[in-house]
Parts: sequence; C-alpha cells; structure tokens
Amino acid sequence: MQQQREPSASESYFWPSVWAIGLHVLVFGMLFVSFALTPELPPAKPIVQATLYQLKSKSQATTQTNQKIAGEAKKSAARQTEVEQMEQKKVEQEAIKAAEQKKEEAAQKAEEAKKADEAKKADEAKKADEAKKADDAKKAADAKKAEEKQLADIAKKKAEEEAKKAAEEEAKKAAAEEAKKKIVEDAKKKAAEDAKKKAEAEEAKKKVADEAKKKAAADAAKKKSQEAARKSAEDKKAQALADLLSDTPQRQQALADEQGDEVAGSFDDLIRARAAEGWARPPSARKGMTVVLQIGMLPDGTVTSVSVAKSSGDGPFDASAVAAVKNIGRLTEMQGMKPSDFAPYRSFKMTFTPEDLAL
Repeated sequence: MQQQREPSASESYFWPSVWAIGLHVLVFGMLFVSFALTPELPPAKPIVQATLYQLKSKSQATTQTNQKIAGEAKKSAARQTEVEQMEQKKVEQEAIKAAEQKKEEAAQKAEEAKKADEAKKADEAKKADEAKKADDAKKAADAKKAEEKQLADIAKKKAEEEAKKAAEEEAKKAAAEEAKKKIVEDAKKKAAEDAKKKAEAEEAKKKVADEAKKKAAADAAKKKSQEAARKSAEDKKAQALADLLSDTPQRQQALADEQGDEVAGSFDDLIRARAAEGWARPPSARKGMTVVLQIGMLPDGTVTSVSVAKSSGDGPFDASAVAAVKNIGRLTEMQGMKPSDFAPYRSFKMTFTPEDLAL
C-alpha cells in the first residue's frame, strides 16, 4: 500500500501568502488612487520554498527522521512566514505612514495653495478696491466738475437774467419818464388849448351876447315899426272898405283896385316881418346875400310849402330863411280877401336878404 504524501510547509502556506499579497496589492492600489503616487518600497526578500521529498523507506527510524525533519521544516516555514508577515506589516505601516505624510504634505500644499489663492484673491480684491476707489474718485471729480460747471452756468444765467431785468427796468423807467414828460407836455398843450378855447368861447359868448342885444334892440325896433306898419295897413284897409261902402259903384271899384295893390304890398311886408320874428341867424349870414323863396299858401293864410327858387350861395342862410317862413304857420290877416286879391299868394316868389331878416 502506497503511503499518502503529506503537504510540505511551503505548500501549506501558499494560499495564505497569495491572499496576503493580494491584500497588499489592493491596499497599495487604494493608496495609489488616494495619493496619486506610490511610495517606494524596500525590495522584497525571496521566499524560500523548500520541497521535501520523502524517501520511500520501510524503516521506522527513517520515517521518524523524516517526520522530524518535516516538523522542523514546518516550524522553520512558520517562523519564516511570521517574519515575512512582520516585515510585510512593517512595510504596510511604513507605506501608511508615508501615505499619511504625503497626505499631510498634500494638505499642507493645498493649504499653502489655498493661502496663496486667498492672498491672490485678496490682492486682486485690493487692486479692484483701489481701482474702484480711483474710479469713484474720478467720478466724484467729474461730478464735482459738472456741479461746478452747472453752478457756473446757473450763475451766468442768473447774471444774464438780472442784466436783462435791469435793462428792462431801465427801459421801463425811461419809457415811464418819456410818458410822464409827454403827459406833462400834453397837459400843458391841452391847458393852453383849453385856455385858448375858453378865451375864444368867452369872446364868442360875448360877441353872441352883444349880437343878441343888438338883434333884440333891432327886433324890438323892427317889431315896433312892423306893428306901426300893420296898424297903418289895417287902418288903410278899414278906410278903403269904408270908402267902398259909402261911395258910388264906379268909385268903389277904383278904390278897390287901388286898395288891392296897397293890401298886396302890405301883405308882402307882413310876411317878411313875421319871417324875421322866427329867424335864427346862422354864423355864415352876411349882408348882401339874397335868396329867392317859392311860397305856397291857402286862402285862410296857412303856409303850405316853402322851397328855394334861387340860392344865395350859402346853404345855412338859405335853410334859415326857409325855416323862418315855415315858422309863420298861418297869417290870419289874409282871411276875408277876395279870390282875385288872394290869387297871387296861392304860389308866389319872395326875395329875402339878411337886412330883411333883421341882421
């Protein structure tokens, strides 16, 4: 019967060694990923693999010897494995220490980079702040300059307005003085004109009063004369009628014709006298003027129409003569005249002069 071979010491620790190496590789990979660098490791010592071949021996002493040798080898392999594990652990600790140191260095570098970045940012912020301050100062200077310019413009405009206002006030003052002077001159002129007009009015009034007195005296004298003439004519008419009644028919006819002519002449004078009573003398009336009027009357002595047959050349005088005849209205003295005696007075012409109208 063939004796079954026991595994050697190297074979017994093969898989643990493989698992330990795999674990180390995994740790190293993680460290490499974490720190991007893999620390240098000391060279690994060769693993002594011993293969024990058991000789086929039938003797018990040989078997014991072999077993003893195997036990020793096993112990030696265990010690070797323990040493290797201790060395591996030491290597791992050194790697961990190196990784931590590297991590600290990286953290320190990161801190330094952070501080440098913060310093850079602070410097940039300082520069930006200085630039902002410079820009603010420039803006403030520009604003101050603009404000000063605006104030200067306002002051200039105010000065111009004040100058303009002063010029306007001066112009107004000059205009007021001129107006005042003109008013004074106009007042003086008006006063002189008023005084002149007043003097002329007083003179005209005095002249009118004198002329009125003269006219009144003339009218009174003329009226007195006309009254005397009228009374004389009436007396003559009464006497003629008395003679007509008391004499023969032939004598009466002769006396009637004679008295008719006298009566006619008397009525012409009577018309002029009555026209003079109602005549209003115009300022333009002068001696030597002559106007011929066309007069229409009724048998009872009523004046029916008066018109200008021939003008004197002065319209106001012509109109005053027409108005004076119209103002007669009616001559009661003509009532009772024979138709033959009245016929010439139905429509006749009469000449007037200012002397006839008591100028």
